[in-house]
Amino acid sequence: MAGGGFVQRQLARVAKVEPRETKAVFAAFFLFFFVLGSYFAVRPARETIGTLLGRDTVADLWLYTAIFSIAIIPVYGWLIARVRRSVLLPCLYGSVSLMLIGLGLALGDGAIDGDVGAFFYVWISVLNLMLVSVFWSFLLEIFSSEQSRRLFGFIAAGGTFGALVGPLITALFADTLGLPGLLYLAAAGFACAIGCQLVLLSASNPEAQAVAGAEVRTDRALGGNPFSGITKVLSSPYLMGIATFVCLLSVANTVLYFEQLRLVEETFPDPDRRTQVFASIDVVVQLLTVMTQLFLTGRIATRFGVKALLSLLPVIMVAGFLALAAFQVFAVLAVVFVLRRWGEYALVRPGREMLFSKLDTETKYKAKTFIDVPVYRFADYVGAQAKTGIDAVTASPVVSVLAGAGLAALWALNGLWLGRRYDAAAPEPGPLQPAPEQP
Repeated sequence: MAGGGFVQRQLARVAKVEPRETKAVFAAFFLFFFVLGSYFAVRPARETIGTLLGRDTVADLWLYTAIFSIAIIPVYGWLIARVRRSVLLPCLYGSVSLMLIGLGLALGDGAIDGDVGAFFYVWISVLNLMLVSVFWSFLLEIFSSEQSRRLFGFIAAGGTFGALVGPLITALFADTLGLPGLLYLAAAGFACAIGCQLVLLSASNPEAQAVAGAEVRTDRALGGNPFSGITKVLSSPYLMGIATFVCLLSVANTVLYFEQLRLVEETFPDPDRRTQVFASIDVVVQLLTVMTQLFLTGRIATRFGVKALLSLLPVIMVAGFLALAAFQVFAVLAVVFVLRRWGEYALVRPGREMLFSKLDTETKYKAKTFIDVPVYRFADYVGAQAKTGIDAVTASPVVSVLAGAGLAALWALNGLWLGRRYDAAAPEPGPLQPAPEQP
């Protein structure tokens, strides 16, 4: 009891976590740590492969990424409709672990074949969005909208710690481990994620939480049509607003991403040095992000509402794009890139997830995954092709950067509208929310 009291007191310094929520919150924290830590350990390799393949090839690969992102939705919809989440969710992490081992064996001595590199680039791009979307879908099912405001910032910090440790390991040991070794290490991380998922499934059981009268929703298949997520989005102005927000986010990020590839390629000729630069940027971003998530995200959401989380970054990006248009140098790009990723992870991502907290369970899994994966990746592809076309016609990256500033302004207005809709809506209870007192 004394130890639990000490943990509770320390936890209260950074988040308003109630005693009955502690087990689930810590399980979610460490699950996200292993998922993002494993992904970010190999992410710098994806960026290096992107520079080796070239910007035109990467732009084409984003088409395949969009296609596979769309193709995976009916498969995932069929599985989530028919397989209990207590079975499906751990199996997802297990399949990723096995795939990483297979890729490590295929790379052998670490030499990067063009086809293998292209497959790895596409697969890891789809994987990232899919796993993160499924993670938040499950959390939205077990935490109420009120709890999401208090707890999602702290839980997101677990992923940020992982995203900090992953690239740090890569930066320190890339030469020693090589790419196959990094893939095996990431596979071990996803194996650890399975254990955390099982603990979280146990903690989300209403009987374990002593929540009277709650329904055990997390251990049964959803049922329904595998394509119902698509129809839900198309028939709801609110969900279409979220999809628009994701598209504007994606296109703005795409413009900045290709500016990053261009300026890094011009500034750092050595591929190994590029990997270290990408990893170092990741470390800086995650340090800033974790401090914000631990001490500010929940407080901003509680005091100023979700609209503040969704609109602040787009406003910053308007200024960032204008600065980049004026000064086409790597130092400016690095600052803008760090601010963009910091704002996305610390503010926008938790805010986006909160938007779904008051919706029904099927929407949280099917519609959310449709928006998070194929809609996001299709917007990536459209943005990449538009960026390539503008640069080819104008022979100057400044035009596309200025277009990015305009899109960021629309993004800010869209985020403000969504945040106001969410803040005005009535909350939906969740399994970890106390049952209302009977009159």
